[in-house]
Amino acid sequence: MIDRRGLMASLAAWTLAGPALAAARPYRAPRTRFGTPDFEGLWTNASYTELERPDELKTLAVTPEAARAWEAKLAKTGGVNVGPDPVGQGDSEFPESGGGLARIKGEIRGSWIVDPPDGQLPYSEAAKKTLGLGKYRRALYDDVENRPMSERCLTAEATGAPLINSPDTNVLQIVQTRDAVVLLSEKYHDARIVRMDAGPAPADTPRSWLGECRGRWDGDTLVVTTTRLREGYQERNWGFWLSGDATVEERFTRVAKGEIFYEFTVTDPAIYTRPWRGEMAFHVSAGAMFEYACHEGNYGIVNILGAARLGNQPPPKPPVP
Repeated sequence: MIDRRGLMASLAAWTLAGPALAAARPYRAPRTRFGTPDFEGLWTNASYTELERPDELKTLAVTPEAARAWEAKLAKTGGVNVGPDPVGQGDSEFPESGGGLARIKGEIRGSWIVDPPDGQLPYSEAAKKTLGLGKYRRALYDDVENRPMSERCLTAEATGAPLINSPDTNVLQIVQTRDAVVLLSEKYHDARIVRMDAGPAPADTPRSWLGECRGRWDGDTLVVTTTRLREGYQERNWGFWLSGDATVEERFTRVAKGEIFYEFTVTDPAIYTRPWRGEMAFHVSAGAMFEYACHEGNYGIVNILGAARLGNQPPPKPPVP
Protein backbone atom coordinates (compact mmCIF):
# COMPACT_ATOMS: atom_id res chain seq x y z
CA MET A 1 0.00 0.00 0.00
CA ILE A 2 1.32 3.41 -0.93
CA ASP A 3 2.05 5.69 2.01
CA ARG A 4 0.49 8.85 0.58
CA ARG A 5 1.61 11.00 3.48
CA GLY A 6 5.20 9.82 3.11
CA LEU A 7 5.08 10.34 -0.65
CA MET A 8 3.74 13.87 -0.28
CA ALA A 9 6.37 14.68 2.34
CA SER A 10 9.12 13.41 0.04
CA LEU A 11 7.82 15.46 -2.89
CA ALA A 12 7.64 18.55 -0.71
CA ALA A 13 11.19 18.00 0.49
CA TRP A 14 12.49 17.62 -3.07
CA THR A 15 10.57 20.73 -4.16
CA LEU A 16 12.12 22.79 -1.39
CA ALA A 17 15.58 21.35 -1.95
CA GLY A 18 15.48 21.87 -5.72
CA PRO A 19 16.63 25.53 -5.78
CA ALA A 20 19.38 24.80 -3.24
CA LEU A 21 20.64 21.85 -5.28
CA ALA A 22 20.57 23.94 -8.46
CA ALA A 23 22.50 26.72 -6.75
CA ALA A 24 25.12 24.26 -5.52
CA ARG A 25 25.56 22.68 -8.95
CA PRO A 26 28.55 24.29 -10.76
CA TYR A 27 27.73 26.15 -13.95
CA ARG A 28 28.62 24.31 -17.14
CA ALA A 29 29.30 26.52 -20.14
CA PRO A 30 27.58 25.74 -23.44
CA ARG A 31 29.76 23.95 -25.97
CA THR A 32 30.85 24.71 -29.51
CA ARG A 33 30.54 22.06 -32.19
CA PHE A 34 34.21 21.29 -31.42
CA GLY A 35 33.35 20.44 -27.82
CA THR A 36 35.09 23.46 -26.24
CA PRO A 37 33.39 26.08 -24.01
CA ASP A 38 31.46 28.53 -26.18
CA PHE A 39 32.49 32.18 -25.75
CA GLU A 40 31.09 33.40 -29.07
CA GLY A 41 29.01 36.55 -29.12
CA LEU A 42 29.13 40.22 -28.19
CA TRP A 43 30.35 41.06 -24.69
CA THR A 44 31.01 44.28 -22.78
CA ASN A 45 33.08 45.33 -19.76
CA ALA A 46 31.58 48.82 -19.52
CA SER A 47 31.78 49.92 -15.88
CA TYR A 48 32.55 52.79 -13.52
CA THR A 49 35.34 50.60 -12.13
CA GLU A 50 38.81 51.56 -13.35
CA LEU A 51 42.15 49.79 -13.53
CA GLU A 52 43.59 51.56 -10.47
CA ARG A 53 41.64 52.29 -7.31
CA PRO A 54 40.78 55.98 -6.83
CA ASP A 55 41.74 57.63 -3.55
CA GLU A 56 38.08 57.93 -2.55
CA LEU A 57 37.64 54.13 -2.49
CA LYS A 58 39.84 52.70 0.23
CA THR A 59 39.40 48.96 -0.30
CA LEU A 60 39.01 46.47 -3.15
CA ALA A 61 35.57 45.41 -1.91
CA VAL A 62 33.49 48.59 -1.63
CA THR A 63 30.61 48.91 0.81
CA PRO A 64 27.15 49.52 -0.68
CA GLU A 65 27.04 52.96 0.96
CA ALA A 66 30.42 54.01 -0.48
CA ALA A 67 29.44 52.59 -3.87
CA ARG A 68 26.21 54.59 -4.00
CA ALA A 69 28.04 57.82 -3.17
CA TRP A 70 30.76 57.21 -5.77
CA GLU A 71 28.30 56.16 -8.46
CA ALA A 72 26.17 59.24 -7.83
CA LYS A 73 29.23 61.45 -8.26
CA LEU A 74 30.38 59.79 -11.48
CA ALA A 75 26.89 59.62 -12.95
CA LYS A 76 27.11 63.38 -13.54
CA THR A 77 29.90 62.78 -16.10
CA GLY A 78 28.65 59.53 -17.61
CA GLY A 79 30.63 57.33 -15.25
CA VAL A 80 34.01 58.84 -16.12
CA ASN A 81 36.24 60.17 -13.34
CA VAL A 82 37.38 63.28 -15.23
CA GLY A 83 37.82 65.74 -12.38
CA PRO A 84 37.25 69.44 -13.09
CA ASP A 85 35.67 70.10 -16.48
CA PRO A 86 36.58 73.66 -17.51
CA VAL A 87 35.98 73.19 -21.25
CA GLY A 88 32.60 71.46 -21.23
CA GLN A 89 33.69 67.89 -21.94
CA GLY A 90 30.73 66.54 -20.04
CA ASP A 91 28.33 68.34 -22.38
CA SER A 92 30.15 67.52 -25.62
CA GLU A 93 30.94 63.82 -25.16
CA PHE A 94 28.67 60.89 -24.50
CA PRO A 95 30.39 58.14 -22.48
CA GLU A 96 29.05 54.59 -22.35
CA SER A 97 30.42 53.44 -19.02
CA GLY A 98 27.73 51.11 -17.82
CA GLY A 99 25.52 51.71 -14.82
CA GLY A 100 27.92 51.60 -11.89
CA LEU A 101 30.85 49.85 -10.25
CA ALA A 102 31.53 46.25 -11.23
CA ARG A 103 30.13 43.33 -9.26
CA ILE A 104 32.57 40.40 -9.13
CA LYS A 105 32.34 37.30 -6.94
CA GLY A 106 29.52 38.91 -4.99
CA GLU A 107 31.59 42.04 -4.23
CA ILE A 108 31.37 45.63 -5.44
CA ARG A 109 34.85 46.30 -6.79
CA GLY A 110 36.78 49.57 -6.47
CA SER A 111 39.46 48.62 -9.02
CA TRP A 112 40.32 45.91 -11.51
CA ILE A 113 43.72 45.48 -9.87
CA VAL A 114 43.56 42.95 -7.03
CA ASP A 115 47.30 42.55 -6.53
CA PRO A 116 49.12 44.64 -5.31
CA PRO A 117 46.51 44.95 -2.57
CA ASP A 118 46.54 48.76 -2.68
CA GLY A 119 45.10 48.66 -6.20
CA GLN A 120 47.95 50.70 -7.70
CA LEU A 121 50.38 49.91 -10.51
CA PRO A 122 53.82 48.97 -9.08
CA TYR A 123 56.00 51.20 -11.28
CA SER A 124 59.72 51.17 -10.58
CA GLU A 125 61.33 54.52 -9.83
CA ALA A 126 63.48 54.16 -12.95
CA ALA A 127 60.39 53.60 -15.10
CA LYS A 128 58.64 56.63 -13.62
CA LYS A 129 61.62 58.75 -14.59
CA THR A 130 61.90 57.28 -18.07
CA LEU A 131 58.19 57.52 -18.80
CA GLY A 132 57.60 60.85 -17.08
CA LEU A 133 55.23 59.58 -14.40
CA GLY A 134 54.45 60.83 -10.91
CA LYS A 135 56.81 63.60 -9.83
CA TYR A 136 58.58 63.29 -13.18
CA ARG A 137 55.40 63.98 -15.12
CA ARG A 138 55.89 66.19 -18.12
CA ALA A 139 53.60 67.34 -20.87
CA LEU A 140 55.00 66.45 -24.27
CA TYR A 141 53.59 68.30 -27.23
CA ASP A 142 56.63 68.58 -29.49
CA ASP A 143 55.49 66.20 -32.21
CA VAL A 144 52.94 63.55 -33.05
CA GLU A 145 55.07 60.72 -31.64
CA ASN A 146 54.84 62.26 -28.16
CA ARG A 147 51.10 61.78 -28.02
CA PRO A 148 49.27 58.63 -26.80
CA MET A 149 48.49 55.89 -29.27
CA SER A 150 44.74 56.47 -29.12
CA GLU A 151 45.12 60.09 -30.24
CA ARG A 152 47.07 58.75 -33.20
CA CYS A 153 44.42 56.11 -33.99
CA LEU A 154 46.92 53.26 -33.56
CA THR A 155 45.46 51.20 -30.72
CA ALA A 156 44.18 51.72 -27.18
CA GLU A 157 43.25 50.24 -23.83
CA ALA A 158 40.17 48.38 -25.05
CA THR A 159 41.96 46.44 -27.79
CA GLY A 160 45.12 44.66 -26.63
CA ALA A 161 46.05 42.59 -23.61
CA PRO A 162 44.91 43.16 -20.96
CA LEU A 163 41.44 44.33 -22.01
CA ILE A 164 40.77 47.49 -19.98
CA ASN A 165 37.43 49.26 -20.25
CA SER A 166 37.13 52.63 -21.97
CA PRO A 167 34.70 55.53 -21.52
CA ASP A 168 33.13 54.33 -24.78
CA THR A 169 33.10 51.48 -27.31
CA ASN A 170 33.51 48.59 -24.89
CA VAL A 171 32.02 45.84 -27.04
CA LEU A 172 34.16 42.74 -27.60
CA GLN A 173 33.21 40.17 -30.21
CA ILE A 174 34.55 36.65 -29.74
CA VAL A 175 34.67 34.21 -32.66
CA GLN A 176 35.91 30.63 -32.31
CA THR A 177 37.18 27.98 -34.70
CA ARG A 178 38.82 24.67 -33.95
CA ASP A 179 42.32 26.16 -34.15
CA ALA A 180 41.87 29.83 -33.23
CA VAL A 181 39.93 32.34 -31.17
CA VAL A 182 39.46 35.87 -32.49
CA LEU A 183 39.00 38.79 -30.07
CA LEU A 184 37.61 41.72 -32.07
CA SER A 185 37.34 45.04 -30.25
CA GLU A 186 34.78 47.67 -31.19
CA LYS A 187 37.39 50.36 -30.56
CA TYR A 188 39.68 50.62 -33.60
CA HIS A 189 38.27 47.25 -34.76
CA ASP A 190 41.55 45.62 -33.79
CA ALA A 191 41.42 41.83 -34.09
CA ARG A 192 43.66 39.64 -31.95
CA ILE A 193 44.02 36.18 -33.46
CA VAL A 194 44.75 33.67 -30.71
CA ARG A 195 46.34 30.52 -32.13
CA MET A 196 45.32 27.55 -30.03
CA ASP A 197 47.84 24.95 -28.88
CA ALA A 198 50.47 26.40 -31.19
CA GLY A 199 53.29 26.55 -28.64
CA PRO A 200 55.35 29.65 -27.83
CA ALA A 201 55.73 32.32 -30.50
CA PRO A 202 58.96 31.80 -32.50
CA ALA A 203 61.74 34.27 -31.77
CA ASP A 204 61.58 35.64 -35.32
CA THR A 205 57.84 36.39 -35.15
CA PRO A 206 57.30 40.02 -36.23
CA ARG A 207 56.44 42.31 -33.34
CA SER A 208 53.28 44.43 -33.34
CA TRP A 209 51.19 46.75 -31.17
CA LEU A 210 48.98 43.80 -30.15
CA GLY A 211 51.75 41.24 -29.84
CA GLU A 212 51.63 37.53 -30.62
CA CYS A 213 48.83 35.59 -28.91
CA ARG A 214 48.92 31.88 -28.05
CA GLY A 215 46.02 30.03 -26.45
CA ARG A 216 45.34 26.81 -24.57
CA TRP A 217 42.58 25.25 -22.52
CA ASP A 218 42.90 24.80 -18.76
CA GLY A 219 39.75 22.78 -18.15
CA ASP A 220 36.92 25.12 -19.17
CA THR A 221 39.14 28.21 -18.96
CA LEU A 222 40.60 29.82 -22.08
CA VAL A 223 44.17 30.91 -21.31
CA VAL A 224 45.79 33.45 -23.65
CA THR A 225 49.48 34.39 -23.40
CA THR A 226 50.64 37.49 -25.27
CA THR A 227 54.30 38.26 -25.98
CA ARG A 228 56.43 40.00 -28.62
CA LEU A 229 54.87 43.43 -28.33
CA ARG A 230 56.37 46.24 -30.35
CA GLU A 231 59.87 47.24 -29.21
CA GLY A 232 60.21 50.20 -26.87
CA TYR A 233 57.43 51.51 -24.64
CA GLN A 234 53.78 51.91 -25.48
CA GLU A 235 51.27 53.83 -23.43
CA ARG A 236 47.86 52.26 -23.18
CA ASN A 237 45.49 55.12 -22.47
CA TRP A 238 43.63 55.21 -19.19
CA GLY A 239 46.41 54.08 -17.07
CA PHE A 240 49.33 51.84 -17.91
CA TRP A 241 52.43 51.19 -19.99
CA LEU A 242 53.96 48.06 -21.49
CA SER A 243 57.43 47.38 -22.84
CA GLY A 244 58.35 45.11 -25.72
CA ASP A 245 59.44 42.47 -23.20
CA ALA A 246 56.09 42.27 -21.39
CA THR A 247 54.17 39.02 -20.99
CA VAL A 248 50.42 39.17 -20.39
CA GLU A 249 48.39 36.12 -19.39
CA GLU A 250 44.60 36.33 -19.67
CA ARG A 251 42.08 33.78 -18.40
CA PHE A 252 38.48 33.68 -19.67
CA THR A 253 35.97 31.53 -17.76
CA ARG A 254 32.20 31.40 -18.24
CA VAL A 255 30.82 31.41 -14.70
CA ALA A 256 27.12 32.05 -15.37
CA LYS A 257 24.72 32.54 -18.23
CA GLY A 258 25.73 35.79 -19.89
CA GLU A 259 28.87 36.34 -17.78
CA ILE A 260 32.61 35.80 -18.31
CA PHE A 261 35.05 36.01 -15.41
CA TYR A 262 38.22 37.59 -16.82
CA GLU A 263 41.59 37.49 -15.06
CA PHE A 264 44.90 38.92 -16.21
CA THR A 265 48.49 39.00 -15.02
CA VAL A 266 51.11 41.41 -16.39
CA THR A 267 54.81 40.61 -16.00
CA ASP A 268 57.11 43.39 -17.22
CA PRO A 269 60.33 43.89 -15.20
CA ALA A 270 61.37 46.75 -17.48
CA ILE A 271 58.58 48.89 -15.99
CA TYR A 272 57.18 47.25 -12.85
CA THR A 273 58.77 46.04 -9.62
CA ARG A 274 56.56 42.94 -9.58
CA PRO A 275 53.85 41.22 -11.63
CA TRP A 276 50.40 42.72 -11.18
CA ARG A 277 47.05 41.01 -11.45
CA GLY A 278 43.47 42.02 -12.10
CA GLU A 279 39.94 40.60 -12.22
CA MET A 280 37.03 41.77 -14.34
CA ALA A 281 33.59 40.71 -15.53
CA PHE A 282 32.27 40.72 -19.08
CA HIS A 283 28.52 40.54 -19.69
CA VAL A 284 26.48 39.95 -22.81
CA SER A 285 26.16 43.25 -24.66
CA ALA A 286 22.66 44.63 -25.05
CA GLY A 287 23.77 46.64 -28.09
CA ALA A 288 25.39 45.91 -31.42
CA MET A 289 28.94 46.69 -32.49
CA PHE A 290 29.26 49.88 -34.53
CA GLU A 291 31.85 51.37 -36.84
CA TYR A 292 34.75 53.15 -35.16
CA ALA A 293 35.99 55.63 -37.76
CA CYS A 294 38.87 57.03 -35.72
CA HIS A 295 40.37 59.20 -38.45
CA GLU A 296 37.03 60.64 -39.56
CA GLY A 297 37.11 64.28 -38.52
CA ASN A 298 40.29 63.58 -36.58
CA TYR A 299 41.50 67.11 -35.91
CA GLY A 300 42.51 66.40 -32.32
CA ILE A 301 46.25 66.11 -32.97
CA VAL A 302 46.27 69.31 -35.03
CA ASN A 303 44.49 71.24 -32.29
CA ILE A 304 46.65 69.80 -29.48
CA LEU A 305 49.97 70.55 -31.17
CA GLY A 306 48.73 73.90 -32.51
CA ALA A 307 47.68 75.02 -29.03
CA ALA A 308 51.11 74.01 -27.72
CA ARG A 309 52.80 76.18 -30.37
CA LEU A 310 50.66 79.13 -29.32
CA GLY A 311 51.54 78.47 -25.70
CA ASN A 312 55.24 78.61 -26.55
CA GLN A 313 54.98 82.05 -28.09
CA PRO A 314 55.78 85.11 -25.98
CA PRO A 315 52.76 87.04 -24.83
CA PRO A 316 51.78 89.89 -27.16
CA LYS A 317 52.98 93.31 -26.25
CA PRO A 318 50.33 95.69 -24.97
CA PRO A 319 49.21 98.27 -27.53
CA VAL A 320 50.98 101.59 -27.46
CA PRO A 321 48.60 104.25 -26.14
